[in-house]
Amino acid sequence: MSAKPEIRIGMVGYGFIGKVHTLAYRLLPMIYDPFPVRIRLVGVSAASQDSTRKGVEQGEYEFGTTNWRELVARDDIDVINCCTPNFLHKEVVIAAMRAGKHVYCDKPLAMSLDEAREIVSVAHETGLQNQMTFNYRFIPAMMRAKQLVEDGFLGRVFSFRAAYLHPGYIDPQRPISWRLDAAQGGGGALFDLGSHVLDLVRFLLGEYEEVHAIAETFIKERPLPGKPDHMMPVKVDDLTLMMVRMANGAVGTLEASRLATGTNDELRLEIHGSEGALRFNLMDPNWLYVYDAREPGAPIGGERGFKAIETVQRYPPPAVLPGPKLSIGWMRYHIASQYDFITSLVEGRPSSPSFVDGMKVQEVMEAGYISARGKEWVSLPLG
Repeated sequence: MSAKPEIRIGMVGYGFIGKVHTLAYRLLPMIYDPFPVRIRLVGVSAASQDSTRKGVEQGEYEFGTTNWRELVARDDIDVINCCTPNFLHKEVVIAAMRAGKHVYCDKPLAMSLDEAREIVSVAHETGLQNQMTFNYRFIPAMMRAKQLVEDGFLGRVFSFRAAYLHPGYIDPQRPISWRLDAAQGGGGALFDLGSHVLDLVRFLLGEYEEVHAIAETFIKERPLPGKPDHMMPVKVDDLTLMMVRMANGAVGTLEASRLATGTNDELRLEIHGSEGALRFNLMDPNWLYVYDAREPGAPIGGERGFKAIETVQRYPPPAVLPGPKLSIGWMRYHIASQYDFITSLVEGRPSSPSFVDGMKVQEVMEAGYISARGKEWVSLPLG
């Protein structure tokens, strides 16, 4: 029996999301059976010696380094997985592709639309596989929603409401970090959370045509870590609200907030069409709620009403673990996203969501910030 081919991973960044991606790689062969390749975790790079040591010990990488360029330069690494703060994405991703590596990159793609366009240009030039971590596309409920939209279940789409809400920055004493630093994060709630919901709406409804936004920073100073009396200005948004018009004529609202008291990890989506409606909440992820206006409405309501489709963990084969009837969890979407990336390498098909998809989201975010500054509608695409 011939040995399985090997895909060799280099992980750049070993904070929260680097650990998530590492765990996903380790679980892939158990959750998908048969699994077409052997995943080999070759190297991990982090900013500190302590994080690098943890990457080797916890993730069981073969070696660690604080210099990510060592990973890019190695011949025994096929894929660079970029989990760095946003300001490093462009440098890491372009260096990796120039070195002949395929790239899997956390969102958002870049710090600006210009950077995103440069990344996409290199991706086209090199022809290497590239994929974004827009993992919420890989929730079974959203996979089913995509099928229903494409099948015409909604009819003509009139409107939608979408939001991604966190409460994590409500405390004004939460210290400043790279996510609150415009020079390292590029944006605030819109980059951090909004990128996900913007991609999900585009995944389901197509391209954006026009944007009008408000971006607010409510807590304008935060302390340095370990120095509660040393306050630093915050120059990124705590909350961004958008009104948008889609190319298909639908209109909607999008909200990204890190000050949403009473929420945890709440991605809400509601779409209304001439023939039906869809509703989803990430805090209730086992169900896609659908309304079919073609059902009879009489007598006394007939058979109309929102119905809960039990999407649960009904991923297509070869997904075997956990079983399809068992309740789903947040890690599972990352695992499915990385499975799609790895199998795209094996099968030689284009990865999706690609860096082009990342660039499209970057464009809408940039249009949103332009709109918020000028207090006017901004048309897409940007020049």
